[in-house]
Amino acid sequence: MMLMNRRGVLAGGLAAAVLPGSEALGALSATEPKRRMAPKAIGTAERMARIARARVLMEKAGIGAVLVEAGASLDYFAGFAWNRSERLTGLLIPREGEPVVVTPFFELATVTELLGIPAAVRTWHEHESPFRLVTRIMAERGLAAAPIGLEHSVRHFIRTGLEVASPRTKLVSADPVVAALRMIKTPAEIALMQYASDLTLDAIAEVHPRIRPGVGNREVAAMLQQAMVDRGGSNPWALVLFGAAAALPHGTGRPLTLQAGQMVLIDTGCSFGGYQSDISRSFVVGARPSAEQRRVWEQVAAGQQIAWRALKVGAPAGSVDDAVRTAYARWGYGPDYQLPGLSHRTGHGIGMEGHEPINLVRGERTRLAPGMCFSNEPGIYLPGKFGVRLEDCFYMTAAGPRWFSVPPATIDDPIGRSGA
Repeated sequence: MMLMNRRGVLAGGLAAAVLPGSEALGALSATEPKRRMAPKAIGTAERMARIARARVLMEKAGIGAVLVEAGASLDYFAGFAWNRSERLTGLLIPREGEPVVVTPFFELATVTELLGIPAAVRTWHEHESPFRLVTRIMAERGLAAAPIGLEHSVRHFIRTGLEVASPRTKLVSADPVVAALRMIKTPAEIALMQYASDLTLDAIAEVHPRIRPGVGNREVAAMLQQAMVDRGGSNPWALVLFGAAAALPHGTGRPLTLQAGQMVLIDTGCSFGGYQSDISRSFVVGARPSAEQRRVWEQVAAGQQIAWRALKVGAPAGSVDDAVRTAYARWGYGPDYQLPGLSHRTGHGIGMEGHEPINLVRGERTRLAPGMCFSNEPGIYLPGKFGVRLEDCFYMTAAGPRWFSVPPATIDDPIGRSGA
């Protein structure tokens, strides 16, 4: 259940800044952890294959060009990461011909250096409209009357800028092209996601024995982040919750100190090669789990398996969430999203972003297909007491789902193992 902006602030994203010289961090850094054999990075050939597949979908949808702005999709196609700002830097992918990067003139050298595909780079000056430049390029390519596709995440000022620059140009959704491509991962992408998952699980296994009564949640978050960095992960994040705070899916801003017998909920991950991991574990420290803690943990574990059995190629994605909620209601939770019970969807898409289409949520009719990747995290939350979330990601194959991380079998051995 990755939610970087809020989670990073509330639950330990500041931990590295708060505790840069802590004893725990020093202890973790003292011994270099054994690294796994890293898979190959995504290269130019794969990105050009993505553009070729995009053009097939554009032709089918009647789209003349797709404009991709800064963000994960720009990296997906063009091979470089770029922060969004008030200035447009984007990639125009026409139905045919060379792709074109549109960027401010003063960014020309940097963009040229970072660009990961063969593409033209066209610039605009500060007093000029980048949107007029886009429409001019469209005209030069013989596409002046063709629709331009925009992702659902494209910001409003870009859409309105294009509308002003070319009122007659039809702007349409590019999701049938971009989202459809990114939703289906290739073997190279799955290998990177497996590696990110493995190093995250290794970090959890390393930190788990160091979690004892008296430790702070931010200290644990810092240890997890450092352990992932030590293994080659980037942009690590960690949500760590104790006791009643574990009943809040995205945590609390208050610092927490672990007491013996409390439920510990860890939700953590990182990026490797541009692809994300996301794993949650719940366990009890300093005492044997109570009967209630054990029962709820086992119900969540059963919920994961119910979701797993519903993962059939061709089944609507929403049917997985339906299967879990039906069982939870039978066990006395809910109904629906009511607490105590499961207050969020069963799972989310994952890839270059921690959350991306589609989701395992009621009403989602998109049919499961090989290459799709999701989290499986049907938590149960008891307000004022504790919450349990087990989260493991998986990918679909023609033969059914395969785990990136295999869930633990018991609360007494709560780490699990790699699905590789």
